[in-house]
Amino acid sequence: MLKARHTTGLVFFPAFDWAISPTHPEREERLLYTQDQVFEEGILDIEGIQEYKPELITAQDVQRVHFCVPNVADVTTESHFISAGGAKTIAKAVMDKRVERGFALVRPPGHHAMRVVHGARGFCNINIEAIMIEYLRKAYPVGRVAIVDTDCHHGDGTQDIYWHDPDTLFISLHQDGRTLYPGSGFPNEMGGPTATGTTINYPLPPETSAEGFLYAIRNVVLPILEDFKPDIIINSAGQDNHFSDPITNMNFSAQGYAELTRLLKPDIAVLEGGYSIEGALPYVNLGIILAMAGIDYSRVTEPGYDPDRLRQTPAVTRSIQRTGEQLLSNWRRRESIMALVQNGQPFSERTRSIYYDTDNITEKQFETLRICSECSGVYKIDSSADGGRRILAVHVPRSACRKCRSLGYEWFDTADKRKFTGVYLQDRSDDTYLQRP
Repeated sequence: MLKARHTTGLVFFPAFDWAISPTHPEREERLLYTQDQVFEEGILDIEGIQEYKPELITAQDVQRVHFCVPNVADVTTESHFISAGGAKTIAKAVMDKRVERGFALVRPPGHHAMRVVHGARGFCNINIEAIMIEYLRKAYPVGRVAIVDTDCHHGDGTQDIYWHDPDTLFISLHQDGRTLYPGSGFPNEMGGPTATGTTINYPLPPETSAEGFLYAIRNVVLPILEDFKPDIIINSAGQDNHFSDPITNMNFSAQGYAELTRLLKPDIAVLEGGYSIEGALPYVNLGIILAMAGIDYSRVTEPGYDPDRLRQTPAVTRSIQRTGEQLLSNWRRRESIMALVQNGQPFSERTRSIYYDTDNITEKQFETLRICSECSGVYKIDSSADGGRRILAVHVPRSACRKCRSLGYEWFDTADKRKFTGVYLQDRSDDTYLQRP
């Protein structure tokens, strides 16, 4: 009888009542075929692999991460609460040492949802990994977190949430944004002025195969993780790099995903994208589960897999190597780059335009960060979107010093009510969330 080398927890939530449309690639069948495969292979009969039922998150869990406009209820459904709750459930099982590792196979996904939420972008309303992480930081002694996002699309929402957080290392491996939504995720995107270097983007050329992905993990990701020394490693386990995925242009395989998981050794994996519903997901998920559990995955093979046909070109290999060398250089020079970015200034400002492609909303943001030598800095976001909503959102970080915390409350208290339809304050130093009117 098979026995897991590493006890592993699983949560399934297909979200039967949530779909963008009956034929949209982001629909419940994404997980139903995987569930069938897991049951047919007898995975849940293996000693050391255990299934958990997802709990629901609370509005407070969402408010640790997001400013939802006008409120949480208006931009979420029960399925979002259960999907994020599945990630929370598996994280609690890992932290309570009921299992060593865990995989939340849930939908709707989340990694395109940013700090401010006016609607859905990239099929994402709320960021389920970030909600899980901030719950863990509240409930357990978790400080330094590493997120490795292996979805084919750049995890721009997760990047945005942790842009100013030096205790969160965000690494995204994705198809080059010049060729795929959301058009971001380049090496020069390195984090804000007080967290420069802890955002690492590894854009990969179209038609990258297992060789390229595993090179990036072995030669760039693992050395950086070793330097950072996180308390916990999270894998945003998107599976749309697969060679049969209908909306991307990569050549990854089930065997490659399993080997990536073996190398990365994530404590928790959370499903993100992946839209080859029959031809890839059941096999990729099976390989990931076996790799997490420390069980042989060498016979997991999907239909149509031909390693010779999928082999990447020498030009792709050279491009991946050059980018990797650049990223390692940036990592080693991150403190000097941060000093250049700060340039002795007391505040940093940035202006952005954000498009919510799923809901067809355009948002304009003007952000102000206090560059602080004692903490990661308080910041405020002046956000306006289609429909006339304009909010002021103030974020006080977990590590906030007295001056930054005081300035955050000053911004909140003195905001001109005539300008804004809502004023929000997120004080992570004492888990407070305020909103007016």
